[in-house]
Amino acid sequence: MTPQRSLSGSGTLLALVLPCVVLGTSAQAESEQARVDVSGDYRYAYHEPETVEEAKQHACTEALYQAVSNTAAVREQTGSIVDSKLFRNVVHTLASKHVSDHHILHQSEKGHTVYCKIKAVFHADEVERVLIAQTTGGAEPGLDQNRALKIVSAREDADGTLVIVYQALKRLDWLGTAYQGGLRESADVMVDFYDDQGLLVRSSRHPARKTVAGDDVMNPGEVGTLRIAKPGNAKTYRVWVVK
Repeated sequence: MTPQRSLSGSGTLLALVLPCVVLGTSAQAESEQARVDVSGDYRYAYHEPETVEEAKQHACTEALYQAVSNTAAVREQTGSIVDSKLFRNVVHTLASKHVSDHHILHQSEKGHTVYCKIKAVFHADEVERVLIAQTTGGAEPGLDQNRALKIVSAREDADGTLVIVYQALKRLDWLGTAYQGGLRESADVMVDFYDDQGLLVRSSRHPARKTVAGDDVMNPGEVGTLRIAKPGNAKTYRVWVVK
């Protein structure tokens, strides 16, 4: 079953909801210890043509990166990394995929300088796995996939928009670019929204294209992004692909 994610609150990164299983007391304690409350802040001076909203989004994103990078788990396991790009990639992956219950505590604007402070829950037990994947050239598993398409990540932006990142595993062709044996029929992103009672609010199907409106080909390894406005009464969602 594909994971569902929480949509509680505007500007909140989405909390992973796994299928219910029975765990022993020690396993439950270990899981709780791996969830670490973190906070971070960032001040950013922007310049035109960048807008104030773009600057605020950037400041809050950087604040989240700061919160993750300053945790004990990250400091301990990345202390020997001298490659700044590798360290940044590890932190960005952890912040985008392994943080939940993200909230903006404070935002301010003065002239062309914006400030953002956030708090979140960080899943610290993922640090080692992400570090191994980054240093060995491995790939982290996606949320769901079929033979043609993988859902890499899904999150909620500050404006409440659901942002889904997907990656082509095989050549994907559309309309005029399609050839015999093309994979058009199996390269769709499925999104289901549920209310607080777990009842389906809306289900939609979205072609996984490289650009929003194009008929463009996606070659293996290429990544695309889908942005979907969530219904006002949606609390959780499921992102999946047809098998």
